[in-house]
Amino acid sequence: MKEQIVEVNVNNLDEKYEFNKIAKQASGAVMYRQGKAVLIAAVAIDEKPVEEDFLPLTVQYIEKAYAAARIPGGFIKRETKPGDFETLTSRIVDRSLRPLFPNGFHYPVTITVMVVSSDSEVDMQVAALHAASAALFVSDIPVTQSIGAVRVGKIGDEMLINPSLSQQDESVLDLLVVGSGKDILMIEMRVMASEIIDDVEVDLIDPMMGAAPLILEHQECNEVDEEALVSAIALAAEAIHKATETYRREFLPLVRESLSLELTQEKVDETLYAYIEDNYAEDVENAIAHMAKSERATELKKVRSKIMEALESEDKEADKALVSKVLERYKKTVVRTMILEKNVRADGRALDEVRPISIETNLLPSVHGSCLFTRGQTQALVTATLGDKKDAQMYELITDKTSRAENFMVHYNFPGYSVGEAKFIGAPGRRELGHGNLAKRALEPAIPLNYDGTIRLVSEILESNGSSSMATICGGCLALRSAKVDMVDLVAGIAMGLVSEGDKYAILTDIMGLEDHDGDMDFKVAGTKNGITALQMDIKLGGIDLAVLKDALTQANKGKNYILALMEEAEANIVESGALPSTEHFTIHPSKIGDIIGKAGATIRDIIEKFEVSIDLDRDAGGVKLSGEDKEKVAAAKEHIKKIADAPVRKQMTYEIGKSYKGKVKKIVDFGIFVEMPDGFDALLHISKVDKERVNNLHERYHEGDEITVVVLEQKGKKVELATPEFLA
Repeated sequence: MKEQIVEVNVNNLDEKYEFNKIAKQASGAVMYRQGKAVLIAAVAIDEKPVEEDFLPLTVQYIEKAYAAARIPGGFIKRETKPGDFETLTSRIVDRSLRPLFPNGFHYPVTITVMVVSSDSEVDMQVAALHAASAALFVSDIPVTQSIGAVRVGKIGDEMLINPSLSQQDESVLDLLVVGSGKDILMIEMRVMASEIIDDVEVDLIDPMMGAAPLILEHQECNEVDEEALVSAIALAAEAIHKATETYRREFLPLVRESLSLELTQEKVDETLYAYIEDNYAEDVENAIAHMAKSERATELKKVRSKIMEALESEDKEADKALVSKVLERYKKTVVRTMILEKNVRADGRALDEVRPISIETNLLPSVHGSCLFTRGQTQALVTATLGDKKDAQMYELITDKTSRAENFMVHYNFPGYSVGEAKFIGAPGRRELGHGNLAKRALEPAIPLNYDGTIRLVSEILESNGSSSMATICGGCLALRSAKVDMVDLVAGIAMGLVSEGDKYAILTDIMGLEDHDGDMDFKVAGTKNGITALQMDIKLGGIDLAVLKDALTQANKGKNYILALMEEAEANIVESGALPSTEHFTIHPSKIGDIIGKAGATIRDIIEKFEVSIDLDRDAGGVKLSGEDKEKVAAAKEHIKKIADAPVRKQMTYEIGKSYKGKVKKIVDFGIFVEMPDGFDALLHISKVDKERVNNLHERYHEGDEITVVVLEQKGKKVELATPEFLA
């Protein structure tokens, strides 16, 4: 095969695809270049299908340290487990490519994307999506579509298509849309952290200065309303259509001959289907009603057992696997028909109705902030722990030269018992990392930009029947408020679903596990009462019409505001946790920060030990932050620091060389004595200048507080050299 190079310039991206150059034994491979970034994407297939009815697709996005001219840090000098960004990017690529595979494709496929050269301006997620799609499209796997990924940013009033990383830092919107042709397959959206705005609100009367304006800071979220979001998605959809048409045209001549793979046909025994429909319709409907209360399909298994017994008693064939498959299809048909034809859901709710919600805050006495959020059969226990800046999680991005600090962390845990499974609890998987990241993206815009510390939220899912990530957002928000974090606004999340047949569709609010499984869309929306802060959408259909998407957003807004109203009631009843540390923020004159620190840090160490507090200082602004478990000690430390800061500035004397002065022994150390001079400043009397004879033990001759006569030998600025009269005699 001859090496082929394809250059594509579309949607502000200059891309180069090199085919038949590397990994020639893979089913498909490409070397992708954009700027200085180089990615290798390779696809491999196992031609033995699995028996289960699913697509065993594995996506691995790997960043090599050498790509950024680095050697891995830590004890082990090679790449180990993937970082969070790598895991989240792998999930995005998986969710985007999975819909491209034909129905009945049950062959294990692995798609590997490696970053072997980095660029500080290249969006690695978009690059990984395009590289993986190109390798899959030209492979011998029967995938006939290519995807296009478009990131939309907003700087000022201007919408940007595929902004560079430096532009993304300035953007208030981060919208990633992936599609094929005119079909949208996946959406991820978040808004950037809130802005702090200075407004002149009132006049402050100062008795010394007269009237002066008081500048009040307030903060606003960058929420996006439904109209603006739909417009941005429409803009991305046009760009995706243009890109995928270009990719298809350029890559089509390079596609390998497809493997002869047999697709699993969904064989349904129509006779058995009719038998179940005629004899067990009521049993199935009752089972569906029970399934609305749990993700475990135990009730459906009971129906299957009844059918098996009846078939055996009638001397008819009773294959367990076949009965399960037909029963599952009939159940799905019943669920969807109930929704589309009768506007009835399995648990009897209206299509736009939210399940019952209960909220309990600060139920854990030794935790800074906690919330037990229960919605239907989904329950999340979310805790907030407050720390200092030093508690931040350090991490690196391959596109950055320096490390970053994550001051707001959201950790999501999903134990097996939450769905009734006997399962070992291990390290968090991709799903847990993805759900935690979604909750973080939703809540972060409401965290004050000037928050001076670190926050860790942990969500323990205790029960799950749909949308535990949205419960994490709601419970997380109230856990933050329970820990007295001064958020810009409350944030709630809600999961939406879609059932569609032809031109007929129904949008479902607050979907449960059954509706997620049998529906056509999983659409998660989070935000404040003013708009959307984060969004995630996966489509099981070929795509979604923008009119349907707009309806879904409108209905989601109604459900979100209903939940926010309940959260406001719960917020009003929060009782402060007894474990919450006492914190004091105040300012002193920046010139006094040195006095607080003291010589070699002696003063600040004394304050920390005496008052049992932690101290953070801002040298430029004169900011002081005190934290401690004892409120009285924190208050005393504040007064002590203010006393030091308010002390008048002392001026050092100019001493006469050779003249004797009376001083006081301040501190005795191995190498000499610190003497407090008449002006209050300390000077060093070195042990070699005490006596002409060597002094072996200063403690035997002098004691702290003793009066001592010293002679000034030399003065250079603040440094004063001393000797005793005995030494000079």
